[in-house]
Amino acid sequence: MCKLFIKADPDLWVSTTHSLRIDGMVTSVRLENYFWQILEQIAQRDEMNRAQMITRLYHESIDAGHDLGNFTSFLRVCALRYLALQLSGDIPARDDVAIASLDAETILAREANGLH
Repeated sequence: MCKLFIKADPDLWVSTTHSLRIDGMVTSVRLENYFWQILEQIAQRDEMNRAQMITRLYHESIDAGHDLGNFTSFLRVCALRYLALQLSGDIPARDDVAIASLDAETILAREANGLH
């Protein structure tokens, strides 16, 4: 079992810091490379670059009233949630389907009702 993880490219768990500007403030985020790759996939699906997508996530989270005291953890969870939603079939594996085009309310309702 462990060989699948141990023999993976060690560069996947190397942490890298990326800087981006949110509301005029430069912010640095440090994540493992694998998370950066997943966030890049998410951004590309909706024709954004990674910085644009992260900024959008930040603004929408603040608008929803979330406390983003640990924004890096939030981004990790977003990446993992993306993969989980792909596994459940709620996000198509085909990357030509924009996430913004999906019916988020229906997906969230199915989750709330344990229908996965």
